[in-house]
Amino acid sequence: MKLQYHLHEIVKKLVGNINPVGETHTDNARFENLKVMTGLVDALLTDIDTVAVNNKDSRAGGFASDFFDEIGIVE
Repeated sequence: MKLQYHLHEIVKKLVGNINPVGETHTDNARFENLKVMTGLVDALLTDIDTVAVNNKDSRAGGFASDFFDEIGIVE
């Protein structure tokens, strides 16, 4: 779990703040950061989905599929 925390913190620092504050210039920049963050999440979910679909009968495929079940994403 430590590695996950560190990666999360690194990504947040690389992407930048995504929370709006009600100031147009700042919010515009943070909205761009949010688009980067959601693009990254989409790419990561696609990678995990590929493991789930292409490896249905393996431990990794089952783990990936269970992850999607846990977060409420169904096939």
